[in-house]
Amino acid sequence: MNRQALLALLLLLFPILLLAQSKPGIVVQRHEAPRPKWAIAIHGGAGTIPKTMPEAKKQEYLRSLNQALKIGQEVLQQGGTSLDAVEKVIRFLEDDPLFNAGKGAVYTHEGTHELDAAIMDGRDLSCGSVAALKTIKNPISLARLVKEKSPHVFLVGEGAEAFATEMKVERVPNSYFDTPERYQQLQEALKEEPKEHGTVGCVALDTHGNLAAGTSTGGLTNKRFGRLGDVPVIGAGTYANNRTCALSATGVGEEFIKYTVTHDISALMEYKGLSLQQAMDQVIHHKLKPGDGGVIGVAHDGALAFVFNSEGMYRGAADSNGRFEVRIWE
Repeated sequence: MNRQALLALLLLLFPILLLAQSKPGIVVQRHEAPRPKWAIAIHGGAGTIPKTMPEAKKQEYLRSLNQALKIGQEVLQQGGTSLDAVEKVIRFLEDDPLFNAGKGAVYTHEGTHELDAAIMDGRDLSCGSVAALKTIKNPISLARLVKEKSPHVFLVGEGAEAFATEMKVERVPNSYFDTPERYQQLQEALKEEPKEHGTVGCVALDTHGNLAAGTSTGGLTNKRFGRLGDVPVIGAGTYANNRTCALSATGVGEEFIKYTVTHDISALMEYKGLSLQQAMDQVIHHKLKPGDGGVIGVAHDGALAFVFNSEGMYRGAADSNGRFEVRIWE
């Protein structure tokens, strides 16, 4: 076949090929999952979580995470706000002695408890943080009150406690936070630093398109009194911005503060165009040291992600497309 005949044949076939591409069934169609109307992720801390954990204890954690996730799911399914979902989930986790927040808060070196929390609204970047609390049953709720009922962003110690009195927030004696398991951890920590990074957190996207993030913790076992970690530091342990994502971290607080971990992830999305997963991988795996901890996140489009460089992370996720899962290791 000479060149002229070949050219004529190609010109004849081109419209047919073009038509075939436009007809359904002629080519394989790609079907992507619809964008979630709402999405939520939770965590209960990260660190050295042995896979040899007794099965009964493992099931305790999974049941609690499952219940916490259902609480947030219900709020979002009914059209509630991401802020409400975050606060309610974290209040539940604060009341569960399994986790290092609220009732399960660890001991300081002096044998007392000091609690920190933060919450942030991605819609307008408004936020509230509290730290070094000694008598507040649910620190996350006080953090939200700081955000909504005060001109400030961060209240600490006696000032935060005084504000709680004004707001009629539930108070408890410091001994309320005592638990035998945490006391045993203190005794062990006096000999060797613990490697489990206990914190609880929640991030959510609601049906109105707004993001929110919250985190609460008792800090490090055997910490000096007055020590603050990343949790109440906006941009380190907690961050939300409707333009990018909502994030809650858990790990070695000092490292997360140095690298402003949660803001850095958001910035990589906003200024470099990285996806949520890419940005989290970049910061957790390429900036932090192995074993430092991890982050949970939800993007403005409903994408969910968990990234950690420790042995495990207590975590869960759900969205309007039917996803619902709780995990510890894989």
